[in-house]
Amino acid sequence: MLKYQTLKLIIVKYLKYYLLSLGIIILDQTVKLLVYNNMDMGMIGQISVFGDWFKLHYTLNPGMAFGMQLGSSYGKLILTIFRLFAMVGIGYYLYVLTKRGVHQGLLWSVALILGGAIGNVIDSAFYGVLLGNAPYGSSTAWFHGQVIDMFYIDIWEGKVPDWVPIWGGEYMALWPIFNIADASIFVGVAIILVMQNKFFGESKHKDTETEVHSQQQLENQ
Repeated sequence: MLKYQTLKLIIVKYLKYYLLSLGIIILDQTVKLLVYNNMDMGMIGQISVFGDWFKLHYTLNPGMAFGMQLGSSYGKLILTIFRLFAMVGIGYYLYVLTKRGVHQGLLWSVALILGGAIGNVIDSAFYGVLLGNAPYGSSTAWFHGQVIDMFYIDIWEGKVPDWVPIWGGEYMALWPIFNIADASIFVGVAIILVMQNKFFGESKHKDTETEVHSQQQLENQ
């Protein structure tokens, strides 16, 4: 009975957040594989879901967000390794935050970010081998996989004015094509930014209470 209560406590306190991350990973990978197996890449296979503004558009992202890449022959490998370390760091950070008993909204948000991060790491680490989508000329298919994107919000696309820094003169869409992992990361980060005063203010309040309580115990000894 005691073991059951202990297991239940662990599940309630810790595992529920990691289960959300796992759910995001499964959903993300399922959608990506469905797109890979059932859609043609690019404009040919594009599917309108809601009118002309929301479409399914199968494309590959060889680098970071918005298609940016590191300018090196080992850039993709470095990026994937960095993502792996970041994934482990976020997972451990979620454990630390849960142990500290911070606001649950912050914990759910970090769980969303963790699930999205792992979802895209799977693409980068394994899709080059499993799906054969590593860019031509890659030193190895391992850790050179391209991320599958498919959700396209077609608000505007066209040529960017030449005076715009970085993207000036390029033809691009206002909203980048993304996947469930990207959306999960975006939502998690957005919630933290919007609710940061509530999340971190409560955490600071708890830390202050702990310090006061510890001081009182020392004074009473």
